Amino acid sequence: MNNSAVHRDNIEEAELVERLKRGQEWAFAILVKKYRMQLLKIAYGITLDREESCEIVQDVFVSVHKNIKNFRQEASLKGWLRKITVNHSLNWKRKFKRRFRWSHTPLEQEDEKMQYTVQKEKKNPETAYQGKEFEKFVMGRIKKLPEKVRVVFVLNTFEGLSYDEIAQSLGIKKGTVKSRLHTARKSLLESIRS
Repeated sequence: MNNSAVHRDNIEEAELVERLKRGQEWAFAILVKKYRMQLLKIAYGITLDREESCEIVQDVFVSVHKNIKNFRQEASLKGWLRKITVNHSLNWKRKFKRRFRWSHTPLEQEDEKMQYTVQKEKKNPETAYQGKEFEKFVMGRIKKLPEKVRVVFVLNTFEGLSYDEIAQSLGIKKGTVKSRLHTARKSLLESIRS
């Protein structure tokens, strides 16, 4: 099958992996286009730093480009990318812990769906202001969660990952995921009520 015969937006994962392993650059471009925003959200959920998240995701794609031939397809490509992103993000946090700065810059500029919402809210300045204030308030509470708890919360709440997917991504037991998620929700609820 030649390149023109492939519907690039609808390419099956197995074929995409095969073409990546052959070094076809257009396949890599599809990979980036398809997964960039999702990986950016995961990185941002862990680092809470937009610029660093962009750097991390670039590093993830470089790593994938170098190591795609070693990908055995025992897990899904999406799961593999997610795991690499989580690991890179946690490594960044460990490496730069002393210089770590909590800065919340929304990813709205990057996500078309979010842009639509923001543009809608611009018509009503009061709603936009309240939304921003609530976002700051909630993010402030999330930042105070212990790292292990926050990572599980972000992956579940913002990324919609199941307990099994989180357990696989972080290399922990499903029961640990449930426990950390319960702790996060309880802590957030208590801090919001106080």
